[in-house]
Amino acid sequence: MFLPRALKVKRPAEGSAQVVVKKSKVVQEEDSKSSSETPAQSEEVCEDTQTRDATTHAAAESLAPEDGHSSLSDDSDGDVDDEEEEEEEEEQEPVKSFKKNQRWPGPGEPVCVMCGRYGEYICDATDNDVCSLECKASHLVQMGMGTGADAFMQKDQNRDERTVQSQQPAADPGRVVESEPGYSYGEDRFISGLTEEQVQRIKQELGIETQGRDVARPVVEFEHCSFPPTLSGNLKKAGYDTPTPVQMQMVPVGLTGRDVIASADTGSGKTVAFLLPVVVRALEKSAHGVGSPVALILTPTRELAIQIERQAKELVMGLPNMRTALLVGGMPLPPQLHRLKSSIKIVIATPGRLIEILKQKELKLDKVNVVVVDEVDTMLKMGFQQQVLEVLEQVPEEHQTLLASATIPTGTEELAARLVRDPVRITIGEKNQPCANVRQILLWVEEPSKKKKLFEILNDGKLYQPPVVVFVESKLGADLLCEAVAKVTGLTAVAIHSDKSQWERNRILRGLLDGDFEVVISTGVLGRGLDLVNVRLVVNFDMPNTMDEYVHQVGRAGRLGHRGTAITLLNNNNKRLFLEVVNRVKPTGSILPPQLLNSPHLHEQQRREKQRNKKDHEDSLVTTNNLLDIIKKHDRRKK
Repeated sequence: MFLPRALKVKRPAEGSAQVVVKKSKVVQEEDSKSSSETPAQSEEVCEDTQTRDATTHAAAESLAPEDGHSSLSDDSDGDVDDEEEEEEEEEQEPVKSFKKNQRWPGPGEPVCVMCGRYGEYICDATDNDVCSLECKASHLVQMGMGTGADAFMQKDQNRDERTVQSQQPAADPGRVVESEPGYSYGEDRFISGLTEEQVQRIKQELGIETQGRDVARPVVEFEHCSFPPTLSGNLKKAGYDTPTPVQMQMVPVGLTGRDVIASADTGSGKTVAFLLPVVVRALEKSAHGVGSPVALILTPTRELAIQIERQAKELVMGLPNMRTALLVGGMPLPPQLHRLKSSIKIVIATPGRLIEILKQKELKLDKVNVVVVDEVDTMLKMGFQQQVLEVLEQVPEEHQTLLASATIPTGTEELAARLVRDPVRITIGEKNQPCANVRQILLWVEEPSKKKKLFEILNDGKLYQPPVVVFVESKLGADLLCEAVAKVTGLTAVAIHSDKSQWERNRILRGLLDGDFEVVISTGVLGRGLDLVNVRLVVNFDMPNTMDEYVHQVGRAGRLGHRGTAITLLNNNNKRLFLEVVNRVKPTGSILPPQLLNSPHLHEQQRREKQRNKKDHEDSLVTTNNLLDIIKKHDRRKK
C-alpha cells in the first residue's frame, strides 16, 4: 500500500512473529523508560506497545517498496540460509504505524502531505508522500477514498492486495506488465453514423475549426472514446462529465497519434484535452526502467506545472505503474531526483530544471513517445526557445507532439510548425481573441489616479466579487499596492511574484483557491494557464506589455465556462498598444473610452496601417506602371 523511500532493501520476514517482535526505535525507547515507571504505568505502556506491534505487523503486509526494492510479504526465500535471514532481519526496520514515530525531514527530503514529517513512503492509491500508516489513513479520508481503514487492513485482505500488486513492476523492475491492456481508440458507432453535414454543423455550432488531412471527428461525450473503466471513473470523480469543445476535437485527434497545434480560449479545458492522450499513450507503453519516462510535458511556470501534475494524478489514480514526476525550479532538487528512481511514466517540467537534471544524467528522454508544450507562444519566445529546442534534441525523432495555447501569433505558429509533422490545427472560437465569457471594461485613468480608482472598484458592491486578482507590472509595485489596499480598504490582501519562495507562492495560490484572501496582487506569475475557478473579477492595474498577455490575464476571470469581469486601466503610457486594443477588444462589443478612440496616437497608427496594407497590395500586382520598378528591385537584389 506504500512504497518505502529507504534505499536499503527491506527483506520479508520468516514469519509474522518476527515482525511483531521487531519494534521501532521510538517504541524501544519507551520500553526502556518503562522500567522506572509505576506498575500501572508499565501495564499501559505494555498494552500500547502490543497494539502498535500488531499494527506494525499489518503495516508490513500492506506495504510495497519502490521499483528496484523487494516487497514486504509473508513469503520467505527458501533458498536463503537461516543465518543470513536472521542477520538481515536484525537490520530490518518495521514500517511506521504512527506519525509520532517518524522523524522530521532534513533539507531537501520528501515531506509528508499530512503532517510535514519525513515522507518515507509513497501512498500507492494517490502517489503522494506520507510518513506512516496513520497519515495514510488520514490522507485517504481527505481524498474521499474511504474511511482510512484500508491503511490498517487485516492479514487476509493484505494477501489479496499483494496478489494484485505482485503484477506491478514495483516488486520486480525487470518484468513488464501492462495495466488495462488492449485499449486502442476507435471511432464510436454513434460518431461514425453521423453524416458529414451533421459533423460540420456540430463543429460550426461549437466554434471548432480544423485544418489538416484525415482529421478525426469530434466526440460529443467522453464515453465515445471508450476509455478503460478506471480512467473513465477518474474523469467523473474529477468532475469532467461533459467535454468542452477543445476536448471534443483534440482528444480524438490526439488518441489517433496525430501531431496537434491547438488554440482555444483561456479556461476552455486545454489541459485535460492533452492529458487524456498522454495518459492513454503511457498506458499503451510499458515502463522502461528508472529515469526513462514515456511522456514529457513542458510548461513555462512552476505554478502551471504543479497544477498540471495535480490534474494528471487525478486521471491516473488507481492505474498500476502510472507515476508522475514534477521537475521544477524553486523547489529542492534531491526529492525530485529521488522521485526519478521510480519507474516514472509522465514527467511534467519547466525547461531550466529539466536541462539541469539531464546534464546530471539522472534522466533519459530516449524512450519518450509523446511531448506536450503548453503555452507554446511563451515557450517559443527568445527566453525559452533555445531551452525547448535543447530538450527536444534528446527526444527520439519518432514521437507525437501536442502544442497548445490561448494565443499563437503568426510568427510563433511558423516556428511551432517546425516542431510537428503533418499536424492537425485546431482553433476554438476567435483565434487570439479574449475569452467570450469575460465582460471587458476599459477605463481611461491617469497614473496618479489609478490607486483611487482601484479602491473605488473594491468598494463597489456591483463590481466587487472576492477573491479579486489585480495584475501589476513590477514586483515592487505589487508589494506597495498590497500594503495600500490592506491599509485603505481593510481587505485581506497578499502579493505574489517571482521573488517569493516557491513554498510561499504555493501557500498563496492555495489560499486564493480556498478563499482565504480577498485581494491578490500579482505580477504575470498568475497570468497563464492556472485554473482560478473562484475568481470572477480581474483588474489590470497596469496594462500588460503585449495583447497576448492581456488575453491571458483577462481569461483568469472566465474559467471553464463561468462568466466574469475584467477591468483594465490604461492611459497614454500604453499608446504603443492602442491600435491592437481597438482591433481585438472592439469586436467583442466592449465600450472603449473616448480618450482612446480620439487619441492622436491611435489615428497615427491607423494611418500607418492603411499605408502598409495599400503598399503590400500594390506590390502584389504587376502592372505596366510598376513593371520597371519591379525589374530594378530584382537587379539590385542580384548585385
